[in-house]
Amino acid sequence: MATVTIQADEARQLVIKKLTEAGLKRQHAEKVADVLIHADLRNVNSHGVLRTEHYVNRLKAGGINPNAQITFKATGPVTGVIDGDDGFGHVIADVAMDHAIEMAKQNGVGMVTAINSSHCGALSYFVQKAAEAQMIGIAMTHTDKIVVPFGGKTPFLGTNPIAYGVPAKSKKPLILDMATSNVALGKILQAREEGKEIPEGWGVDENGAPVTDPHKVVALSPFGGPKGYGLSVIVDVFSGLLAGAAFGPHVRSMYENLEQKRKLGHYFCAIHPGFFTDKERFLEQMDQMIAELQAVEPAPGFERVYVPGEIEHMHEERNREKGITIAQTVYEFLTK
Repeated sequence: MATVTIQADEARQLVIKKLTEAGLKRQHAEKVADVLIHADLRNVNSHGVLRTEHYVNRLKAGGINPNAQITFKATGPVTGVIDGDDGFGHVIADVAMDHAIEMAKQNGVGMVTAINSSHCGALSYFVQKAAEAQMIGIAMTHTDKIVVPFGGKTPFLGTNPIAYGVPAKSKKPLILDMATSNVALGKILQAREEGKEIPEGWGVDENGAPVTDPHKVVALSPFGGPKGYGLSVIVDVFSGLLAGAAFGPHVRSMYENLEQKRKLGHYFCAIHPGFFTDKERFLEQMDQMIAELQAVEPAPGFERVYVPGEIEHMHEERNREKGITIAQTVYEFLTK
């Protein structure tokens, strides 16, 4: 597959231009672009600028409000609700995490649900923001049905990702961002775009049988069998039911009915370590834990042990200098 490598800032400006031309106000377009570039820098290209064309199509169809008035309602000292007014999930999620961080600064913990939202991109962006504020960050979101429940033939749940960000003193923050499916749907879409086969276990056909042709995938599999399935249900409880949003098969589709507002829910949490233990000691111990994990003797066939998010941090440092690599077709859409 033909690819193009461009500097991150150039890609960011191209995304902003496409979104503003489609009617999105610039402030919101800039935040969406930031989240997409964050993903591409970390080589999570399935959540990067690849998504721009879909967002433009949904904007033009009326499925996203280009002038969303996002509001926050405090419901207690450490709780609140964001109403996204059917705008871009990236912006709504960012506002929600900001409020969670501010409450955590004051009271040790901040928890915010978001309603009337849309796809919010890579959750790592938001938990990393919390970690950079020396908070533990947690984020969850539900998605439309694409994953079969363990033991089931037809999809019921979404990929329902969950993410954690944990600060350290001198080390990069520990970032865990994972779908509760074996892979995110974006990986299947990327394989289709690139004309590549997928590993067995990523997806199933209409009979529930595993396939390696990404074009035959009609549903994804949960990771770890019943464990990923169980965690996916919990994510739907926190980001769907707790937010007053839909769950499972009732969540509106991302790629169908582009004129419909999706009404997604999200959950964000920030935790101030200093309200539970000595903050400096916590940060120092995180450094120690990371260093000791990295020093574990590698098993045969492995170069060394990495901590969650470390490989993505390495990609980000390299790609900031060398540029991000995207599909030729994506580049053509951004520049046409």
